Amino acid sequence: MMLLCAIGIYSQTKHTFRIFSGGVMYMQTQINAQAILATLKDTLSLPRLVKVGADAFETLVVTILSQNTADANTERAYRKLSERFKISPEVLAKAEIGEIEDCIRVAGLYQSKSRAIQAASKIILEKFGGNLNSILALPVEEARRTLMEMPGVGPKTADVVLMFSAGKPTIPVDTHVNRVSKRLGLAPAKGDYEAVRCSLQSHFQPKDYALVHMLLISHGRKTCKAQKPQCSACPVSDVCPSKGGSA
Repeated sequence: MMLLCAIGIYSQTKHTFRIFSGGVMYMQTQINAQAILATLKDTLSLPRLVKVGADAFETLVVTILSQNTADANTERAYRKLSERFKISPEVLAKAEIGEIEDCIRVAGLYQSKSRAIQAASKIILEKFGGNLNSILALPVEEARRTLMEMPGVGPKTADVVLMFSAGKPTIPVDTHVNRVSKRLGLAPAKGDYEAVRCSLQSHFQPKDYALVHMLLISHGRKTCKAQKPQCSACPVSDVCPSKGGSA
């Protein structure tokens, strides 16, 4: 996995490779990463996430619903869907698509999300025996690729399922994680999803991946906001190369 990440980082730019592949700058970033993690652990509470069981399919459905919408809308859509249907591939594969749409309308993009949920349900039912266990048992990169072959499942959705439902060593990169990690110098400024994910994973221990993901979300919501970052209130401003800006 680390080799794949190194290749992905190198492919971004020579500048990125120089920073993230070794030497003094890399070591300094490693030191900063640990300081950032320790400080955020001491100063932030973890974000409240939409509560689902440990079932991977439930996590998959919630994450599809969460795409391009607010957490409150995701929660409302999932609650309404779960009140109407049992959240299982068997049930959702056979449900009337219009009824799924009515349940999740509040989450936005409800037509495409409904189709994705039903298509994924049918694939899981027909190819994987009605559950995701065989996929979750695969090595993490193979499991990611397999999940991403399903309609509506991109890298973030796959990583959320793998991290939260299977404890796999990966870091999902949502809009907050992407923004904050770049501002803090933990990922290449122009890196794509894979470059950001692999950069973060190179700077932290696998046991901390879930914590890093959630703390960066909290920091992005509370302080390192998209439009007006509150640098004067930032607990890690002393190691932030973007302090005072909004890059």
